[in-house]
Amino acid sequence: MIRASAQERALRIEQEPLVPVGQSTGFVTGTWSSVRDVWAHRELLTLLVKREIRARYKDSSLGVLWSLVRPLVQLLVYYFAIGQVLGVARNIPSFAIFVFVGLTVWGLFTEIVASGTMSIVNNSGLVKKVYLPREIFPLASVGGALFNFALQLVILVVATLVLGKFPLTSDLAYAPLALANVIVFATAVAVVLAASTVYLRDLQHLVEVALTVAFWASPIVYSFSFVHKAIGGTLLEQVYLANPVTLSVLGMQKAFWIDGAAQVGQTNWPPDLALRLWISLAISIVLLWFGQRVFSRLQGNFAQEL
Repeated sequence: MIRASAQERALRIEQEPLVPVGQSTGFVTGTWSSVRDVWAHRELLTLLVKREIRARYKDSSLGVLWSLVRPLVQLLVYYFAIGQVLGVARNIPSFAIFVFVGLTVWGLFTEIVASGTMSIVNNSGLVKKVYLPREIFPLASVGGALFNFALQLVILVVATLVLGKFPLTSDLAYAPLALANVIVFATAVAVVLAASTVYLRDLQHLVEVALTVAFWASPIVYSFSFVHKAIGGTLLEQVYLANPVTLSVLGMQKAFWIDGAAQVGQTNWPPDLALRLWISLAISIVLLWFGQRVFSRLQGNFAQEL
């Protein structure tokens, strides 16, 4: 009787239809289902962002204040070494604000990319045990980076108020456009690197080197006017301006660095900056879609590789 009952149960199990787990869409299709899947797990995403922030400052006396230490130290180093010793500050008014604007944008980009690159590997325990949309791990890195950026942005705004340099002009509208551009582009890069690092662990070290080099490809500690004087009107200048991070830095400078607009005879921003930012944002959105589809194709073997 017991044996017969077990055989019946086994037969019923065999007759049950197979139900796919996770995403089973092709490369081109399936974007919307991925978005719905992430949205359905939005509470888990929120918890992961909070965990990301808490883990970063666990057992720390200063807590989240440490997120301000690195950019402030960088600001002091660049201000004295490049601004004062090399004399760059003589040609760039309000040099401290100028540099800090660039550092906040660059810090947001690097934190999203660096944290996102290792997001899947660092959460291998969850990836191997339960099913959930794996995109939430790089997205959690984005959330943590935005938290730190918000703190730095507050410091920037306070500094402009204290120095009497708060930008009460229409150029302030460049800020949200520049931020949207760098966030979308950085997320696209992070999503692709997060999936690729599962298979190629050396990528994390390559990313660190690439970010170090890429820092000097944007006008953070030097003005765009230097670039324009050196390569203005050439194809090389257009290649330089094709970098979404460069455009985002320039957009934030135009929004917050009001002394740059007051400089006579200086080309601190390229022509049609707003148009360039909109085009860059559109391309970044396409790159984010492409990156998510690459991620979707690669995530099937995450558990085995980890």
